[in-house]
Amino acid sequence: MRAALHLEDWQAWSAAQSGVAIRSQHDLSSNVSASPLPPMLRRRLDEVGRATCGILSLLDPETACPLIHASRHGDASHTLQMLASITQGDPISPTRFSMSVHNAVLGVHSIAQRHHLPLQALGACGNEFDALLCEAMGYLVEGYPAVVIVFSEGPLPEPYQEHAEDPGSPCAVGMRLSLDRGTKLVSQTLASPSRPTPADVIAWLNDDTPFLDGLLRWQLEAG
Repeated sequence: MRAALHLEDWQAWSAAQSGVAIRSQHDLSSNVSASPLPPMLRRRLDEVGRATCGILSLLDPETACPLIHASRHGDASHTLQMLASITQGDPISPTRFSMSVHNAVLGVHSIAQRHHLPLQALGACGNEFDALLCEAMGYLVEGYPAVVIVFSEGPLPEPYQEHAEDPGSPCAVGMRLSLDRGTKLVSQTLASPSRPTPADVIAWLNDDTPFLDGLLRWQLEAG
């Protein structure tokens, strides 16, 4: 029998003041400070990074799962500022550079939580959600009982806004996946694939839309 992904739990956060009402076991939408990070590490992250760490901690409280974090653009605002500094001949802050790379948030989380299982950071040109599920399946068939994935996006700087999908406001969504516990994820092929943002994933998990279109069309099996 072909293995299938199952959704055990999910959490989400959005900076939008009038965004979607998130129905989840843990709602971080109004308390980004829920991230259990020491102050020195918390100061290194923006609100999206802190929310991502909070979601990781809630979905993997015993640090027993591989963690996968995806973001199409990463910390685009700081990256653009550093590029502007380079063009002006100004020096780049090593700390700012180290926190702008794609695996920075997972690095901070692993230090704070002493997480020693696999960590993976992804960027997939708009196909992050499907890439997360593909990578999660790989860990699960290797024998891990569960995998936690988080998909986040920060604010997209104005020069980029006409050239890429944008969730509209910073947001993050996490899912705890297994092969045999929770609600089954069902997929079917699409003639015209889409590039969902974290906001689209939140709306889907929140039952605001019946399916999620990415490279495949994803649905949660009716109970």
